[in-house]
Amino acid sequence: MNEALRRAMLQARMTDRQLAESCGVDVKTVGRWITEGGRVPRARHRWAVCEALKEDEAVLWPAATKKAIKVGPDREVVAVYPYRSGCPASLWRSLIAKAERELTFAGYTNYFLWLEQARFGAVLRRKAAHGCRIRFLIGDPDSDLTRAREQEEGVALALSTRIRVTLAELEKIKDQAGIEARYSGGHAYLSVFRFDDDMIVTPLLTHSVGHDAPTLHLRRQQNDGMFDRFASHVEELWSRGALVGRADG
Repeated sequence: MNEALRRAMLQARMTDRQLAESCGVDVKTVGRWITEGGRVPRARHRWAVCEALKEDEAVLWPAATKKAIKVGPDREVVAVYPYRSGCPASLWRSLIAKAERELTFAGYTNYFLWLEQARFGAVLRRKAAHGCRIRFLIGDPDSDLTRAREQEEGVALALSTRIRVTLAELEKIKDQAGIEARYSGGHAYLSVFRFDDDMIVTPLLTHSVGHDAPTLHLRRQQNDGMFDRFASHVEELWSRGALVGRADG
């Protein structure tokens, strides 16, 4: 019996038939996933289940992730996505929900988080109230660097506008202790998002926007590994950053 899958379905209040419809499989297939604990679905079906139940693949099918265990310097690389838009929304939700100590959003605009994460501001309030440190490192909407990047992107929704959306949302929760924001130009082409010992890194390519950036999911496994090096990069930028005082920048 796959008890983890059964519990996740109960918590999501989802029946076998509902999960089957969500994943595009027969209801009997879902039944076998539950009753035959050693059965591991195809990768696309595993991802569909994780999306539907908002749970990690490693929790539902640890056997599948064990096959990918690494022992070399790249063991901190959990997954690679050619585009940030290809990184499952369920992964972002899960990482945010499970973080207890630290949430750091060092994206140049962080705009997409407010669009893709339901009640994001309320979640941040609750996390901060329970002692989680929350930091936003964003670009200055009025800087020369922002204007130069806007010309590179050439999209209708300007970079400065996307930054101001984040600033306006942060203004709504500025009264909650534990939530901080600073301006920085040092991460214009590299976004780092930290969730305790997990991290999502997106190096921006020339003439591309954030959702088109290649994306790495890292998990800390060693001292001075990839995770620690990106973390140190963010800490240095944070120490140099200028305090965000008002929503209008």
